[in-house]
Amino acid sequence: MSTETREYAKKLTAQMTLEEKMSQMLYESPAIDRLGIPAYNWWNEALHGVARAGVATVFPQAIALAATFDEDLLQKIGDVVSTEGRAKFNEFSRKGDRGIYKGLTFWAPNVNIFRDPRWGRGHETYGEDPYLTGKLGCAYIRGLQGPDRDHPKAAACAKHFAVHSGPEALRHEFDAKVSRHDLYDTYLYAFKRCVKDAGVEAVMGAYNRVNGEPACGSRTLLKNILRDEFGFEGHVVSDCWAINDFHLHHHVTGIAEESAAMAVNNGCDLNCGNAFLHLPKAYEMGLVSEEAITEAVERLMEIRIRLGMMEDYPSPYADISYEKVECPEHVKLSVEASRRSLTLLKNEEDFLPLEKEKICTIAVIGPNANSRDALVGNYVGTSSQYITPLEGIQQYVGEEIRVLYAQGCGLYKDKVEGLGERKDRMQEAVIAVEHADVAVMCLGLDATIEGEQGDARNEYASGDKLGLNLPGLQEELLETVAAMGKPVVVLLMAGSAIDLPWAEHNPNVKAIVDCWYPGARGGKVIAEMLFGEFSPSGKLPVRFYHGTENLPVWNIRDDYERREDIPAGSSGAGSGTAL
Repeated sequence: MSTETREYAKKLTAQMTLEEKMSQMLYESPAIDRLGIPAYNWWNEALHGVARAGVATVFPQAIALAATFDEDLLQKIGDVVSTEGRAKFNEFSRKGDRGIYKGLTFWAPNVNIFRDPRWGRGHETYGEDPYLTGKLGCAYIRGLQGPDRDHPKAAACAKHFAVHSGPEALRHEFDAKVSRHDLYDTYLYAFKRCVKDAGVEAVMGAYNRVNGEPACGSRTLLKNILRDEFGFEGHVVSDCWAINDFHLHHHVTGIAEESAAMAVNNGCDLNCGNAFLHLPKAYEMGLVSEEAITEAVERLMEIRIRLGMMEDYPSPYADISYEKVECPEHVKLSVEASRRSLTLLKNEEDFLPLEKEKICTIAVIGPNANSRDALVGNYVGTSSQYITPLEGIQQYVGEEIRVLYAQGCGLYKDKVEGLGERKDRMQEAVIAVEHADVAVMCLGLDATIEGEQGDARNEYASGDKLGLNLPGLQEELLETVAAMGKPVVVLLMAGSAIDLPWAEHNPNVKAIVDCWYPGARGGKVIAEMLFGEFSPSGKLPVRFYHGTENLPVWNIRDDYERREDIPAGSSGAGSGTAL
């Protein structure tokens, strides 16, 4: 950052009252009209496209992008995302809309390490390897922020700092006890690279404690490591409502005022949540100094200045047109990313690609065959067009081949219709396959059952997976269809490892392709792959385990480090044939 913007931030902050300074440390920062500071909401998301603010290009989920192993592609995607973010910000601001998800501070990427395959949020990451995560995280940050640090197109945020890999149900209370070696070698490496190599503008703290200290109020993490060792100059934001956990769940403080003061005193500048509403009282109680508050606000003002939010320091990106949002060029890149992410796990006797002239009828089966949720993952925007695998196959073959569809079963429940009987769609799948030459089975998960606590509608594991098998009746559906003797292609749509040993060894399951969450138009790409328009070239950014017998107990509270053990019978990251 330049001396000019740093001095500007100091001058601007010096003119604020103490109360005004404190107000700017809330994610919903009010306007200070007398100083020409507009209202601003810091909370925005851009994990794989501009999220939660209407139409945007929806790229494949982060774990799918990781499967490309392609830094240049990730940087191009980041550049597109920030272009669309700017276009939306520019237009929303002109209309006076400065609400949530409308800003330029994107809380992405997620560079946590996907260490346990049952973790529900793992599909937000770039996998289990710190080196790959660091490389791809840096590339995405460079794309988001652009080449000119004094005039960034957007501000990226590396999250969640640190030692955060689940479990979701305990994230507000557990203490991740980790050795110094594992801390630096596994959990901090990608963050260090994001700071030193990519100049990331922000870092978000985690919910959990790390060796006894709550991450969003940890002097060890935020001051000693992030600022002193890594040389981080940007701002730190708490995870949402994480500071309240200090007194409500971690019990390291007694009251909200103590929690707010602890966060600020140890280097947290911005609060996603309401804990910093207690800063005035904390100041009155002598728990936090005005100097500490001033230092935090100067950092927050400095990035707002560089983003062009003050009239006398304009941004070169202020004229990016709304026409850029989901434009054909951006959609084309999304489709290319989807194409590059598909990962071939099995292809017995070179069964793929399918040959049109040898097929009269295809049965497309499974709960993800016509599911939009299975295309997009979480933290997602709205696409103007979705193409599911069923729709993609129908469009590709046209009238040349008959396409039969049967859902077969629900994603994880034992019936589809509320008043239906158990397995109410199973026989429809059997009938469809009887009339077909080949069965394409679309199985797996979606972000309604693997994801963040409170986001995923998983009443069993708060967004985490109970195990590595296909949920509900999907395994039975697969075995039923395969037993009919017709050749089967399995399209796995999930953000994490699924254990498929039965399908791996069954002679009727001819091919398995991991499609991840391939983006809004992923079905088009899947159809093209099936019929040989391209060969799937993705690689696994996570290992696929054979069962959970050798994994540690998932309800872990005390010994976070023991997850580093590599179970026997697992396959390494990077393998394309990992079942």
